[in-house]
Amino acid sequence: MDKNLHDYRKSYEKGSLTEDTVLENPLEQFATWFVDAEKTPTVEEPNAMTLSTVDAKGVPKARVVLLKEFTQEGFVFYTNYTSGKAQAIAQNNKVCISFFWPSLERQIIITGMAVKISEEKSIAYFNKRPRESQLGALVSDQSTSIDSRVALEEKLLDLERQFQTKPIVKPAHWGGYLIQPTSYEFWQGRSSRLHDRIKYTKINNSWNIGRLQP
Repeated sequence: MDKNLHDYRKSYEKGSLTEDTVLENPLEQFATWFVDAEKTPTVEEPNAMTLSTVDAKGVPKARVVLLKEFTQEGFVFYTNYTSGKAQAIAQNNKVCISFFWPSLERQIIITGMAVKISEEKSIAYFNKRPRESQLGALVSDQSTSIDSRVALEEKLLDLERQFQTKPIVKPAHWGGYLIQPTSYEFWQGRSSRLHDRIKYTKINNSWNIGRLQP
């Protein structure tokens, strides 16, 4: 079915971002915007981010994952180490994450290098997860084919019985990645499509700040 979307229009009027107001440290700027997103009721999951990878054949793929921590070192998320995203990272650990908060008319795009976090840190986080999420990490051979939803639910029931009276141990194939940023771009929607785009680029352990044309 064909559908023409030429007349979809939105004027962005909610804010601005200038060289005078942007913070010198990109992580601090990220933290400021993240708090704004947390405080905005219409932003349901401020930590939802799109992770983009490129596989061994050069094919890109983007999917939404959840940010679980950010520090001076970078941005942490967790996944199955045998998943499609993990296989892509093993071949090429240059990745991109992006956050889009339509209610604030803001977007952040971050490029960087993804590296596995320590096993100890992954275990510590796994042990804090709800039991249902722990079982989910065990039951799913992420990104592989399965005959039906029923087969998946039967696997879950078997695991629930197996671990009914004992703690669930983190599987070796599950853990976290740290994305070490090499660039940040902060996008604030503006009227007439003259959006503000401020980019931080890491050069010799310092951040260079510049404006991009919309």
